[in-house]
Amino acid sequence: MPDAPAADPRFNEFIILQAQNAGLFLGQIPNPHTGEKQINLRAARSVIDSLEMLAIKTAGNLTETEQKLLNTALQNLRPLFANAVGS
Repeated sequence: MPDAPAADPRFNEFIILQAQNAGLFLGQIPNPHTGEKQINLRAARSVIDSLEMLAIKTAGNLTETEQKLLNTALQNLRPLFANAVGS
């Protein structure tokens, strides 16, 4: 039986950072420089695409916690993106 994947706190930090970036691009988080909420669908789509690619490429190599964090980020971001596109 193969060894369980080792946890890497940098992975969690990376996923959280990317989710925050997507939230910024989707107008969910104010721009830290201007205080204004702005929408950049192209940038948001790029972040979500990157997280989806990461999920595919890391399948079977993440801890349960890492996998849950990545899945949760995507589950939260996809409808926000769909709503932003529909607005």
